[in-house]
Amino acid sequence: MHFVQAKGILSAQNGMNLYRGCSHGCIYCDSRSRCYRMDHAFEDIEVKENAPELLESALKRKRAKCMLGMGSMTDPYIPLEDEIGNVRKALLLAEKYGFGITLQTKSSRVLRDISLLQSISHQSKCVIQMTLTTRDESLCRILEPHVSTTGERLEALRRLHEAGIPTVVWLCPILPFINDTPENIRGILMDCAGAGVYGVICFGMGLTLREGNREYFYRQLDKHFPGLKETYIRTYGLRYQANSPQNDMLMRLFHDTCEQTGMVHGNSRIFAYLRAFEDRQEQLRLF
Repeated sequence: MHFVQAKGILSAQNGMNLYRGCSHGCIYCDSRSRCYRMDHAFEDIEVKENAPELLESALKRKRAKCMLGMGSMTDPYIPLEDEIGNVRKALLLAEKYGFGITLQTKSSRVLRDISLLQSISHQSKCVIQMTLTTRDESLCRILEPHVSTTGERLEALRRLHEAGIPTVVWLCPILPFINDTPENIRGILMDCAGAGVYGVICFGMGLTLREGNREYFYRQLDKHFPGLKETYIRTYGLRYQANSPQNDMLMRLFHDTCEQTGMVHGNSRIFAYLRAFEDRQEQLRLF
């Protein structure tokens, strides 16, 4: 890891990445793409040393409360968080100043902060987003080698739901010729329903490939799925979007299963929900 002094912390959409780079090792990670101009090794985590101070200053200046986001580029709960604690500091600031929080993770480490997340949820709004790709735990260890297993993530979703914290699942990426099966898709969705998930985001059954992450992904295919790289090259060439040949059928299955289980499955509706700030203390005062 290495430390930097950041110039700012919140994006125009009130999102933040407290770290840059990741140690999860997911073979498909888009954040490796060269277009993000990361000028250091991906596993050499960049720590924004002054992030808490920048965040507090930004929150003090905000004219209106809103939802704050974490994790669009780097999972907030990488193992380094146990040592640095920037995520917990950010959550404490959100609680202190009455802002809502939504964050994306693949780690059951989020349960470390469950009491704090509950507190934020009681006064405003807190939504945890979790990525799921496969029910096969042995395959999970190949696709996402250094992160919580699917079973551990599902248990975290259950515990968050029981604590009154709403959850959203990202069903992605679904890798062509690897995990793009009806059994996998329906199985994940039924597990989500059992864990009380509010809604599932899915942009299609496939993955994106561009310069930087494509090369890394292909090296991992050669290592774990010999011969499959050639199938990808023949099928997709240099296309950005690599959709499963079964995309249409699997998307019908996705929508039908979500409808049957009562989970929200319209991306625009879920994103509107994630953006909508709620001041529960003000609501209580009105009543």
